[in-house]
Amino acid sequence: MFGDNLERIVAGIEKNYEADEIFFTKPGRHFPSRSAIKTLLKETRRVLFPGYFGEEMLSPYTSPRYFIGDTLIQIERVLRAQVITALRYTDDASTPEQIEQRTNEICTAFFDELPGVQRVLLTDVQALYDGDPAAGSKEEVIFTYPGLYAIYVYRIAHVLFELGVPIIPRVMTELAHSGTGIDIGAGATIGEYFFIDHGTGVVIGETTEIGDHVKIYQGVTLGALSTRGGQRLAGVKRHPTIEDDVTIYSNASVLGGETVVGRGSVIAGSTFVTSSVPPFSRVSVKAQEITMRQPGEKD
Repeated sequence: MFGDNLERIVAGIEKNYEADEIFFTKPGRHFPSRSAIKTLLKETRRVLFPGYFGEEMLSPYTSPRYFIGDTLIQIERVLRAQVITALRYTDDASTPEQIEQRTNEICTAFFDELPGVQRVLLTDVQALYDGDPAAGSKEEVIFTYPGLYAIYVYRIAHVLFELGVPIIPRVMTELAHSGTGIDIGAGATIGEYFFIDHGTGVVIGETTEIGDHVKIYQGVTLGALSTRGGQRLAGVKRHPTIEDDVTIYSNASVLGGETVVGRGSVIAGSTFVTSSVPPFSRVSVKAQEITMRQPGEKD
């Protein structure tokens, strides 16, 4: 019976709580809040794309200053609390005063970057609209396209990644991953006018470098040749470099930290690329033979 075994089961689980990974019993250690990070992304998107994802009603006859300022103040409060939590979790050596000072620097730098992030996101909107004949308008792209949402989350997460914020950038990109099927590492470097069409199954590794005016389609992987080195590969460039004006069609894989796809190249669907491609190349799979058989016919 369960009741007869309960004491033994409880004792076994309690013993496992001694593992480093189980830290709820260790005072002062806890993760940032996923719900708070969702709020950060939601409210920041309202500021960058007002009128699409909130109830704010801005017009040429009203100043947006109050809306922007008031919303940023609220975002700063949430961001500050989550950054402090993340730093405390990963930094046992710093004093509370030092963590507070570091948080001040991070928050200041993050908000200084927002106008530039917004400007680049508008180039992404333009790229998606220009590249997709099914797009009815740029407004439709902003409001409905999962590719743009994943790019938006990446660009916010990348700022925090570059500022050395632990955990939070990964939570952000995994939230986008779970919602869109698009997995973009926060450490990746991605230029302007970035286009992801459809997007499901796209993987972009954290050391990937992507230039301007790059288009990728569903199922594309920009990944590592091998991760058998595990943690020894942390910080090592293991994902490819994609130069300007490259198009990579669906289900292609481009792998390896030394792999460079040269400017203006086109990578056909379902290709497997593990070595560098010169500029203005066309990479494709040799045409497969298609055989059709009618009912009753022999092979």
